[in-house]
Amino acid sequence: MTTPSLLDLIAEREAAASATVDRLREQIATLTDQLTTAETGLAELAITRKTLLSLTGHANLAAPADATIASPAYQQILTVFQSATTPMRAKDICRALGTGTTAKDTESLRARLKRLVARQILTEPEPGLFTLTPPPPPS
Repeated sequence: MTTPSLLDLIAEREAAASATVDRLREQIATLTDQLTTAETGLAELAITRKTLLSLTGHANLAAPADATIASPAYQQILTVFQSATTPMRAKDICRALGTGTTAKDTESLRARLKRLVARQILTEPEPGLFTLTPPPPPS
């Protein structure tokens, strides 16, 4: 009876660790897909609610004075924030919108978010974290 060499033991552990890593990556990919689907569904429900309210006359139908903000792309972003309960990062918003999450996608969205911050529609409580600007207190 021979004892396995140290290199054989390391190879066995390495193979087991590699299998674990592969399994976890698959789980992460599955969960990421499920999260994206859920966030997209949530954003679509918020858009549907907003549309129904506007059709029934229960919403403030005044269009934003700023044409940029009135564009569909910015309205979709704002709809995501209206249903959000916590501040969000650009990548989270990309997922909620069902867009890509590459650096190009998130940087493009981050530029839009910064424009909304400059217009005081959003605030950035921490670098990279965005939320709707709270309404002013009634006077």
